Amino acid sequence: MKIAFIGLGNMGAPMAANLLQAGHDVCVFDLVEAAMADLEGQGARRGESAEAACRDAEVVISMLPAGTHVRSLYLGREGQAGLLDALGHRPLIIDASTISPDDARTVGVAATERGLTYLDAPVSGGVGGAKAGSLTFIVGGDAQGFDQARPVLEGMGKNIFHAGEIGAGQVAKICNNMLLGILMSGTAEALSLGVKNGLDPAVLSEIMKQSSGGNWALNVYNPWPGVMEGSAASRDYQGGFLTDLMAKDLGLAWELALKARASVPMGSQARNLFALHSAQGHGGLDFSSIQQLYRAGEGQ
Repeated sequence: MKIAFIGLGNMGAPMAANLLQAGHDVCVFDLVEAAMADLEGQGARRGESAEAACRDAEVVISMLPAGTHVRSLYLGREGQAGLLDALGHRPLIIDASTISPDDARTVGVAATERGLTYLDAPVSGGVGGAKAGSLTFIVGGDAQGFDQARPVLEGMGKNIFHAGEIGAGQVAKICNNMLLGILMSGTAEALSLGVKNGLDPAVLSEIMKQSSGGNWALNVYNPWPGVMEGSAASRDYQGGFLTDLMAKDLGLAWELALKARASVPMGSQARNLFALHSAQGHGGLDFSSIQQLYRAGEGQ
């Protein structure tokens, strides 16, 4: 299929690369020249603008940092038309960004008014999952659009879920990431407590992995440096899922809770912890660097 891919960050670039490996004709666009050049070297075509990249596309995929970027791309800014107005050939639109459900619905309504099919399809699995093509896609939109998108999504992921109507994908992803933030901050807290009482972090991790404290953050993405080879913690917390993005997602969970009058005391605490960690200058590090917040005073 002819696919336009917009947004080649830590997640978008490997996702686009997997579509190339699956045999699709991919035209890419990003504001960072080096990101486009890298994908060009892997066989992608380059668009000089988002509109140019989408000109002959059957499917448009976007992977952007936040709702403001998604709205600007599709709906435009003051005095500038959005991408939706340039898609007269009516490709399928899949936005894989994590944004608020309201933003997804706003773009979705505007797309529907123009006869376009729009899906919100945020992902879970991190950079490792993006590179391995093992992401989980959580899709909101109509069933026909979901069926149309599945063959494309299967080129980038292993688990494809239809959560419901437009916006439902975002709600499910926000719930998932709130839980992830809680688990990561709790795992870091437990490890720090053990180490400050004389335990080896690798030994404690193995004990908890095989006990009732086992969880994804501990078992797969251990936040203590040197415990798990290949983890972001063992790479000075470089790459991966940034602290600022986790803080953003926990903020989205808080906003969702306010609207629904839902009680999220642990989600609120995780939000405060990641916001504090970011404010201390660590927003560009992987979110597992929350471990450093509990190691204050050790001189690392």
